[in-house]
Amino acid sequence: MNTEQHRTGVWLVGARGSVATTAVVGAAAIAAGLAEPTGCVSSLPDFAELDLPGFDGLVFGGHDTATEPLAKRAERLVDAGVLPGVLLPPLAAELAAAEEEIRTVPTGDDLPQAELVDRLAADLRDFRNRHRLDRVVVVNVATTEPSTDPDPAWATPGALREALAAGRAPLPYSAVYAYAALLADCAYVDFTPSTGARIPALDAIARENGLPYAGSDGKTGETLVKSVLAPMFAKRALRVRSWSGTNLLGGGDGAALAEPDRARSKVGSKRRVLEETLGHPVEGGVHIHNVPALGEWKTAWDHIGFEGFLGVRMTLQFTWEGCDSTLAAPLVLDLARFAALAHRRGVAGPVAELGFFFKDPVAGTTHELAAQYQRLRDWALGPEAVR
Repeated sequence: MNTEQHRTGVWLVGARGSVATTAVVGAAAIAAGLAEPTGCVSSLPDFAELDLPGFDGLVFGGHDTATEPLAKRAERLVDAGVLPGVLLPPLAAELAAAEEEIRTVPTGDDLPQAELVDRLAADLRDFRNRHRLDRVVVVNVATTEPSTDPDPAWATPGALREALAAGRAPLPYSAVYAYAALLADCAYVDFTPSTGARIPALDAIARENGLPYAGSDGKTGETLVKSVLAPMFAKRALRVRSWSGTNLLGGGDGAALAEPDRARSKVGSKRRVLEETLGHPVEGGVHIHNVPALGEWKTAWDHIGFEGFLGVRMTLQFTWEGCDSTLAAPLVLDLARFAALAHRRGVAGPVAELGFFFKDPVAGTTHELAAQYQRLRDWALGPEAVR
């Protein structure tokens, strides 16, 4: 692989957050030979011959409203047990370089939305030009935003442009970043359950401009297990009667998802995996609780009631405990590499094959993990593959 030919910018929305910081440190550690790419699907043998951007060919930048330097956040993640402290001294230069490329954006409504979109797009173009990048992938790893009702301006590109020109602010912030990415000729990935590019106007712009986008809501823990277990019940003709999940988490996500408006989209994406896989609604629900003492860690406990032969009722329970940032960061790197591949191939619109990584995949047709993986592999290694 010649990484000089595939210098790829990875522009992180929420660039000073825990997931972004872990991704930057992880990519630098892999490139320097200080860590293995454990958890990176794109590094599996199935994709070894594929000409993906190398970890040493990824250049990081981003936007954030926070001002805490990346190195300071990394130190706090070391204290929390998320990052190995031994990595920070040899990677200090890489962290400093990424910090130099993070642009602090205003909070609230300090700028008209049209002006904000133009400013964000200009940052992306400047980043690509200064580093002579072949392409840039924008990945949203910011805090989940509250649910938003559709606006009439979402209907078409023309309606959106007219609303912005009239001084309106019709877009949630995730869609503002998605629009800026598309205007700057960048691929876009939404790792959150926020709106992002999933509105008709932005979908049309992506297709018209020959740009790929993917999402939404990275599948890292409880729902990952569901995407394996639910097909097992369906294929064994065992009827699931109830499935209840309790999620305990701290950190920024825990605080954000304590707000009902923010939690609604997360809960919705979690439930869709079950109902669409099993083919019928089930009793129970998903409950999310903020436990600040957990910090960067999360625990999920699920209770499943199912019915077997002759109506005999049985149960299965599982507990998943993990570090959210450590689970998410390698997938962010995977998505940047695969989205860059899609961009290079000229894919326009949603990349359904990347649904493997998401709870609520855009344009996805299945939630079954094995089927999603096969679809990803077939796409990546298909006729268009360059080896």
